[in-house]
Amino acid sequence: MKTQLGKWGYGVKGLSDMNLKTLPQQFIQPPEERFTEHTLILEESIPVIDISNWNDPKVADIVCDAAEKWGFFQTINHGIPAEILQSVMDATHRFFELPPKEKMKYNKKNSPTTNVFLRTSFVPEIETAMEWHDKLTFLYVSDEEAQSFWPPICRNQVLDYIKPCELLAKRLLGMLMKRLNVTEIDKSKESMLMGSKKVNLNYYPKCPEPELTIGIGRHSDLSTISILPQDVIGGLYVRKLENDSWMYVSPIDGALVINIGDALEIISNGRYRSIEHCVTVNKHHNRISAPFFAGPEPSAIIGPLEEVLESSGEKPLYKKVLYSDYPAHFFTKAHGGKDKIQFAII
Repeated sequence: MKTQLGKWGYGVKGLSDMNLKTLPQQFIQPPEERFTEHTLILEESIPVIDISNWNDPKVADIVCDAAEKWGFFQTINHGIPAEILQSVMDATHRFFELPPKEKMKYNKKNSPTTNVFLRTSFVPEIETAMEWHDKLTFLYVSDEEAQSFWPPICRNQVLDYIKPCELLAKRLLGMLMKRLNVTEIDKSKESMLMGSKKVNLNYYPKCPEPELTIGIGRHSDLSTISILPQDVIGGLYVRKLENDSWMYVSPIDGALVINIGDALEIISNGRYRSIEHCVTVNKHHNRISAPFFAGPEPSAIIGPLEEVLESSGEKPLYKKVLYSDYPAHFFTKAHGGKDKIQFAII
């Protein structure tokens, strides 16, 4: 079944379209990975921050406090036009509504470029239980490469989305760096913070038994910072640091979810925390999302910034690593919480 899902381009959407009454065995998660009536879900949630006044030091303090305490927050008045967000979400629906043979052109074996690839689940080749989602990934290199190789049905919408996301990420990282005593983001630091850019178009189709599976399992992102527009269906949960509980992130019209990735946790020597999160699925509705990830360029050496260690007198908690080694490690195991960052801990 795993081979057929990828080979023919049907994915979990194809299974959902069959109107199955029961969940296929390979998607049944072990009990500890499911969200059930016994899962501890808190009434509180992550902060919602109005960032319309970029130059107000109070806004920067609120952003930095949220990054330290929660690792996640939502932003409103963030500057990305609503029509751009709606356009990329609509394009996500259009791509996944394509006939399987059209989508198959972009799986890893057939894609005209290694920078665009379609897959089902996270790493189905090694997972003992698959996740209920299909995903189209774009690794941004240049507009020219995108125009040549990206799927025409969503190419321009993703490109239009990347540009303001890049600006938003740069502004947020500027705020976060100032608290780390980095007064200027020069070319070297910019390549370390956001030298790579990626967008995933995620599709979580209706599921016959959502209580038995997961859309995306417990994980933290490997990026420096991630930007996520949610649709109205929802399903995102964030682990609270203090205890073994979860917070639901309610969709807010026009808002963007921001979260700290592993790379920024390493760079900040743990001051900013990447947090476990996961996505549930729905029995009656398809769900989509289009996260943007800013991360170090592959050749960057990342580790705790000297400015952080010198100003605080802290000892480094993380070793210096070649960033390209980190994704290579990240994709060798199924999702399992924050276990991937152990790779960099001293």
